[in-house]
Formats: sequence, structure tokens, C-alpha cells
Amino acid sequence: MASVATIQPAKHPSFIYYEKEPFNGGPLPSMARTEFITPTDLFYVRCHGNIPALDAAKYRLSIKGLVARPVELTLENLRSDFTPHTVAATLQCAGNRRDELIQVKEVPGESPWTGNAISHGVWTGARLADVLASAGLDASAAKFVEFIGHDKTEKKDHSPFGGSVPLSKALAPETLLAYALDGQPLPQVHGFPVRAIVPGYLGARSVKWLHEINVRAEPSDNLFQAEEYRLHPADATKAHHDAASALPLGEVPVNSYICRIQRGHPGGAAPMVVEGWAYVGGGNEIHRVEISEDEGEHWTQAELLPMPSDVQTADEEGGRWSWRFWRAELPAAEMAPVQIVVRAWDTATNVQPSRPEDLWNFKGYANNAWHRLVSARAS
Repeated sequence: MASVATIQPAKHPSFIYYEKEPFNGGPLPSMARTEFITPTDLFYVRCHGNIPALDAAKYRLSIKGLVARPVELTLENLRSDFTPHTVAATLQCAGNRRDELIQVKEVPGESPWTGNAISHGVWTGARLADVLASAGLDASAAKFVEFIGHDKTEKKDHSPFGGSVPLSKALAPETLLAYALDGQPLPQVHGFPVRAIVPGYLGARSVKWLHEINVRAEPSDNLFQAEEYRLHPADATKAHHDAASALPLGEVPVNSYICRIQRGHPGGAAPMVVEGWAYVGGGNEIHRVEISEDEGEHWTQAELLPMPSDVQTADEEGGRWSWRFWRAELPAAEMAPVQIVVRAWDTATNVQPSRPEDLWNFKGYANNAWHRLVSARAS
């Protein structure tokens, strides 16, 4: 049984707290891409309840359901009995960029995340496929794998947080039961001692503080799979909606964001520098990023910056699940304010939609419209 931890994690002084109980927050958007691997004190946090205080020596992870040999694994079992694997992966909350949807229409009861509910880490752990194989996976009946955490949520009967992913994703080589972040044991606020890492899926599927894993024929009936984290049509409301007919959120759509603009000087040679991130799930990759000064009439291609060599060396997946940083330069000009717009394309030819108005939903999920940022052209 997990005890409840009263934790105020050591975060950067500029960290934005949307809530402290449960703990939710992220960095200033301008600092979201300061480093390719997000420093721990800037890594965003999304909790739905308490942060469990788990004893590593007493920790047990149950593997059950459609398996031949239900087992309980210790943290040491995961570390010593299974080959460790390392994957660089970006996590993004489904509510990332919700503030832009709130500007379209009220999104009741939800935190106004900017473009800061996204972070990147290098994760180490056992492959979920290897763990399931050791328990004798019944591949003929299994269709989904459910994760259940130790945390007690603020919803309904304070049931634990959970969710599921299709069996094909659970068995993919990038899906881990992670016990380390950036070469160190997981911080408590980020899932110590063990969490799921499901690259390319919304962050809610990378369940923290893992308690049990259930192999199932059907998706999880946990509240956060069956009712929450679903994409509703624009005419649904908090009071009147049908969760069963809404789309369950899974793979992350192509997205990009302007983190900062460094302004040139009027009449001078210094350009205006625009910088940001781009990300896509589903195993696709960012193909190009474009920026515009005239609401999409004309586009300038940004430079996609390479992944740092040390991350590329550590990542067994070759950067496939990582965000991309981009940079663009525009000529310095007059003092008048200018609106910069960004959009990204992925390798499957998907492109961001232009208007947040077309994406509004009462939960404020999955906003991947063009991002717009206004800045003075010179200082």
C-alpha cells in the first residue's frame, strides 16, 4: 500500500503552478526548449491525485490477466532479470496549448496550459514485451494492455489512475517499464520507482507509479480510459456528452510551437530570430517547419536542428520518438508589431490545421492548430 506524499518538488523559480494539490505545472513557454533533454526542474508535471510515497525495497508490480503465469516483480527483478533498454522520448499532455482553445470559448474546470505541457527525457527500463513474454502472454486472446498506478485520484471514488494501449503498441520495442530518467532513478514526482513509457502516445498513457499491468481482451474500463481523455465533438458540453461515442486519445498529432522571438533592430543588419519545438507521435517524424508573417500567405522554411550526438548515441530508437527544435531568421525591419505563425508537416504528409476555432472541444484536448505569437519587430 502506498502512503500519501506531501511533496513540493524542486522546480525552477519560473515554473508555472496551475495547481499544487494535485500537483500540476510546467515551465515558462520561452524556457520549454532551453535544452534538448529537459532539465528535471523544468519537466512538466501532470497529476490527478496524490503523489505516492513508495518504498523501493517493498515495491511489487503485478502482471496478470491473459497470461499463463501471473507474477509479482520487484524493482530489482526489473533491473536484473531483463535486459535494460534506453529510449529518448518526448511526453506531451493532451491539454497542451489549451489556453488557445479557452480564448475561443470557455473550457470549464481545466487548467490553461500554454505550450509548456511537453518535455523530453532519456528513459531506461525493461521492455514491456520482454516482461509480458516472461509471464506467458496469451497472444491469441490479448488485444490491450492496461496500466494501473498507485495514485488515488480526485475523481469520483478516488480510484487509481490508469489506461490502456493496444497490444501492438505494448509489444513495440520502444515501450518501456522505466526505472530511470536521464541516467538517474526516476524522481518521485515523475513516477518512482517504475512508470510506463509509451512513446508517441499522449502522456496519460505513460502511467506513473505502476501498481499492476493487466493483459485484456478489451480496452481498460478505468475512468481515465473509458470517460476521460476522449475527444468530444464541438457540440458536446460538460453537462451533456457521451463518453462512449467520443474518440479515445492515443497517438499525438503533428504539432509545433513558437517558444521565443529575439527581435532585430530597426535599420540594422541583425535578423529577428524565431525558435520553437515541433513534435509528432505515431512513429512519424517531423519533415519540415514553416513560419509566416502574413497569416499563411507566404511561408519561410525553418531550420530543423539536429539531435545532440550524446542523445542520439544513447537512444536505441534513433530519435524516432523525440521532438525537434527549429530556428528561423527573418530580416530586421520597422518597429510595428508583427504576428508570426508556425506550422509543421510530418513524414506522412500530415500538416497542422490553421484555426483553433475548428478544434475546440469542452475538455480542451489535442490543440495542434498553427501557433501564433505577436512580437514587436524591433526593440
